[in-house]
Amino acid sequence: MRVLFIGDVVGSPGRRALKEILPGLRKEQALNVIVANGENAAGGRGLTLKTAKEMFGSGVDIISSGNHIWDQKEIVEELDGNAPILRPANYPPNSPGRGMCTAKGLTVINLQGRTFMANIDCPFRAVDALLEGRPEGPIIVDLHAEATSEKKAMGWYLDGRVSAVLGTHTHVPTADTRVLPQGTAYVTDAGMCGARDSVLGFEVAQSHKLFLTGMPTRMIVEETTNVLIMNSVLIDIDDRTNRANSIERLDREYMLSN
Repeated sequence: MRVLFIGDVVGSPGRRALKEILPGLRKEQALNVIVANGENAAGGRGLTLKTAKEMFGSGVDIISSGNHIWDQKEIVEELDGNAPILRPANYPPNSPGRGMCTAKGLTVINLQGRTFMANIDCPFRAVDALLEGRPEGPIIVDLHAEATSEKKAMGWYLDGRVSAVLGTHTHVPTADTRVLPQGTAYVTDAGMCGARDSVLGFEVAQSHKLFLTGMPTRMIVEETTNVLIMNSVLIDIDDRTNRANSIERLDREYMLSN
């Protein structure tokens, strides 16, 4: 199985990048399943039904998320529906939605870190509980977390138990792709999908204002860029053992016409 995992999709530039890049890439790379983190897809904060449908229409099979999944209230009632949209599994049990789903033979588990983030339930114990039933077939984990140490720890914790542990949230792609000793593919952060000339997908000027003044500042998605990026990793999974054969960065740029 060949799985493409895409980092945080930021606003309309991120959705446009998916639309322009994914159809050709699916054929070029013979992709079986495409997973993307969509928690920033709607104006940079949260996900709406419209933006989710746009991502699915571009070729995404499963949408994972993180701490911003609750920012657009309209999506909350959709989380209990049939669409393959995930929220982190380690939110309290009465939270809307689910943290694991299976589509096209691939199971995806979504977790959220706790270091420098909301003090929700333990992601390590949450994934243990989900794996007790041992879903059949390959399993990948999206760990949406701030601390690299927490992501690294999870990678080693799940080595040999899942096919891949893939980090999201920081929007900066890391260069540490590898297959761990027991066959689990790992990367600390997949990166982002959106405007290349930006600060994490947002306007540079607003970011300067935030850091220069220290005052609360509304971050605005960078919409004027001429170059879109899509950061992702490609995981090749052995169909017999469910272990990863390889993981590699698969980053693409798309130039908008003037």
